[in-house]
Amino acid sequence: MHDIRAIRADPDAFDRAMARRGQPAQSNDLLEVDDVRRRNIGEAQSQQEHANQQAKLIGQMRKAGEDTALLEAQSRSFKDTQVALEHSAKVAEGRLTSLMSLLPNILDAEVPEGRDESDNVVLYTHGEPARFNFVAREHFEIGEALGLMDFAGAAKIAGSRFVVLKGVLARLERALGQWMLDLHTGEHGYTEHVVPLLVNDATMYGTGQLPKFAEDLFATTDGRYLIPTAEVPLTNLVRDTILGPADLPIRATALTPSFRSEAGSAGRDTRGMLRQHQFTKVELVSIVAPDASDAEHERMTACAERVLTELGLTWRRVFLCAGDTGFSAARTYDLEVWLPGQQAWREISSCSNCRDFQARRMKARVKIGKDNVLVHTLNGSGVAVGRALIAVLETHQDADGGVAVPPALRPYMGGLERIARG
Repeated sequence: MHDIRAIRADPDAFDRAMARRGQPAQSNDLLEVDDVRRRNIGEAQSQQEHANQQAKLIGQMRKAGEDTALLEAQSRSFKDTQVALEHSAKVAEGRLTSLMSLLPNILDAEVPEGRDESDNVVLYTHGEPARFNFVAREHFEIGEALGLMDFAGAAKIAGSRFVVLKGVLARLERALGQWMLDLHTGEHGYTEHVVPLLVNDATMYGTGQLPKFAEDLFATTDGRYLIPTAEVPLTNLVRDTILGPADLPIRATALTPSFRSEAGSAGRDTRGMLRQHQFTKVELVSIVAPDASDAEHERMTACAERVLTELGLTWRRVFLCAGDTGFSAARTYDLEVWLPGQQAWREISSCSNCRDFQARRMKARVKIGKDNVLVHTLNGSGVAVGRALIAVLETHQDADGGVAVPPALRPYMGGLERIARG
């Protein structure tokens, strides 16, 4: 959500910021509604003052034994007008909030210009893409050949974009999630949470999923939503809260299923596990003071990068351009992993600094001196477990159809060093 005072102070700057996002000029419409709201508030206050003056005069006249009927009628008229004006102000405020709730965050000045992912900027690469003396298989070819990845069974019970993992592959996915949690809590200072997978609309609104992205969500019949990421419940824990300076930073993590309708992705990544309706993810969320969010963004991204390095994967950090940066983010780093089977880089984590955009929606503040200041919120995948499984299978495959288990995961796999065909 945006600060209408900042828009009022420099509407041209706001329109330029929205133009970077491909949005048309919005300030005139916003300020027109804001003007109605402010005018009604001012006039309501004037009516209140008139009513207060009348009340004093009525009191004086009653003491003097004078007739106050005419003044009392005028006073009721002032109050009726005040109520009507206050209602009009609330209607205008609702309209203003509705308009602004559909507008994306203002991008940081450093965000690269560009229209789509082809304009993203690779900052650096870790490792070299794996080379094999055989034709590298994609993850679903490996999993199906092992007899441990069942798409047909999943489609029978749930439809497309689901998978059933079995045996040692199911254990490998569990191992990935548990190891990531242990790494982030034990070495990176995050506190583990178990959070609701169903949340209300106020929670979805707070982090920016509603109202703009309703079609991407799975809704229940009682007004709740399945979470698309643990970012949603973790960040909303500070909604309607005034924190103390000693409360920050808050660093939270959770391993949860995530649910996305994948609206608009028909025909994309239809084979395999890359784009599914249900997937598991380790999420990282930070709540910090405004002057700490730049450093926290770098820190969070480094925590996710550590996961990929420990798994022996080839990865790169990418600075998303203006046209590819998400709705709530002011800046985003994507981590992309090299998939030998696909011969392509694929996103495995996004780490975003949302500045005070979500905090304004959530009314999440910290007391600094005498002022209550909006906090800054950050979120990142630490990382997507299903995509990490894909990357491990494709990166560590061998000519016999087996897969080497990365050393970091072996304690979670009962010491198993290699997944082999049965």
